Amino acid sequence: MSDRAALLFANDAFYQAFADSDIQAMASLWAADDAITCLHPGWAPLRGFEDVLSSFQNIFEGPAPPAITPLSADVTLHGSVGIVICYELIGSDYLIATNMFRRDEAGGGWKLIHHQAGPANEPPVQEEETKPTAIN
Repeated sequence: MSDRAALLFANDAFYQAFADSDIQAMASLWAADDAITCLHPGWAPLRGFEDVLSSFQNIFEGPAPPAITPLSADVTLHGSVGIVICYELIGSDYLIATNMFRRDEAGGGWKLIHHQAGPANEPPVQEEETKPTAIN
């Protein structure tokens, strides 16, 4: 699997763990160190594995965890760091998120090191379906 495909897979796994309110799956996706960070919309910055995971546990146990649909994911690679920027559809509102991953040198794939989401001024541009072209 290419790095790009692996990052998209890890990003999808993050949103699936959120959709399932699965704290164990969420924990397995994050790098287990004190340097990770998370900025939920409207929250103070969170730093460290314990605080970040605790925030997701609080969201999962809340009265109505939001249903989030990730859209238009775009991957950028910087050596052992990968960045996925995507839109998050929540109800009829859009956020834009940055999910940063670090390659786990111990063979664990890509691990989240940062998540930040905030309001988007506009929804993502709808991509037109790709139509095959005839070859003459």
